[in-house]
Amino acid sequence: MLASEQVEEIICAVAAMNRQELIRQFNRWQGRFPVDFTPDFLNKTPVERLQHIFVALCLQNQHIPQSASAVA
Repeated sequence: MLASEQVEEIICAVAAMNRQELIRQFNRWQGRFPVDFTPDFLNKTPVERLQHIFVALCLQNQHIPQSASAVA
């Protein structure tokens, strides 16, 4: 189980992601289960909903995402 600080870290990291970064994260996802979203879904779904879905994935897989700025 994630500590509350880790949950907050996940939420803050995902909240800072724009659509392009979220799409990159979804396309590179390697969790305990696969995700398969169509490009149409990723491009038409509101960013806030994509963020919500990605936070749920991270929490379920206990994964703290790295943003593109952290990798660069």
